[in-house]
Amino acid sequence: MVRMSTYKSHFGLHETPFGITPDTSFFFSFGSHLEALNTLLVAAQNGEGFIKITGEVGTGKTLLCRQFLKTLGGDFVTAYIPNPFLEPRTLLLVLADDLGIPQEKECEQHQVLKAINLHLLELAKNGKRVLLCIDEAQALPMETLEAIRLLSNLETEKRKLLQIVLFGQPELDKRLARNEIRQLAQRISFHYRLRPLNLDETSFYIQHRLRIAGFSQIRLFSRTAIFALWVASAGVPRMLNILANKAMMLSYGEGRPDVGVQQVIAAIRDTEAAPGFKRLSSRLTFASLMILVGVSLIAGFGRTLWTFWTLGV
Repeated sequence: MVRMSTYKSHFGLHETPFGITPDTSFFFSFGSHLEALNTLLVAAQNGEGFIKITGEVGTGKTLLCRQFLKTLGGDFVTAYIPNPFLEPRTLLLVLADDLGIPQEKECEQHQVLKAINLHLLELAKNGKRVLLCIDEAQALPMETLEAIRLLSNLETEKRKLLQIVLFGQPELDKRLARNEIRQLAQRISFHYRLRPLNLDETSFYIQHRLRIAGFSQIRLFSRTAIFALWVASAGVPRMLNILANKAMMLSYGEGRPDVGVQQVIAAIRDTEAAPGFKRLSSRLTFASLMILVGVSLIAGFGRTLWTFWTLGV
């Protein structure tokens, strides 16, 4: 069994650079993620009632949510619900608990809502803004979505008492498109869709995480290794982390000071969840990858990717 402390010291690191647990110290302030964070901050400062952030699995929604909450100033009071598969009354109780509102477990839903409203009014008098972040919002039951709409009705003559941010997979859009909750969908004033990383962003992303983890050399992953990581992961940060970590473990096991394309290919073949696994696992070789890189230098990476999938490499 490989010891992580030895693995880290081998590459001159003080922590593991490609973990899959959301850690705000590794937040990637670049491209789509920076745009999404700026959208959230602007919307929050403007006092908008509903904000929506969507993205595919592994694109960094939870990390973005945590970074957003961390970035908000002291005039905000926040609540966070990571698992919203709750009935309406339970969700209100969870919100009340997060806001420090004592409630009896047997109390009715309308009583909880009334207590929340009174507490929000008190916070507003003291100059505080209240913001609720709901992660994995695509899992919200329909009746709970309606309860959230009712929460958005809590307001003064000047502004909303509660801002609500929904983070979810693209399935959230389908749920919000349903006719019975069109009133909620119409209240979403800011929205943003996280996209996967492009090739340049992938290179910056890998370098960024290595630097935060303590890597002080110029380069650990070769250019062809980064290219293979990008293609195999489809630019999804979580999958990049999984593949990069496996490739580093393989390099460590071989006593190598760097990570080459051979280690990345081996990592891809060992990861069935990788978007490019079916095509890459049996056919990708060092020679074929070098041909792809050569084509990319002539025709551009976009055409190379098209060639990659067309030929089934």
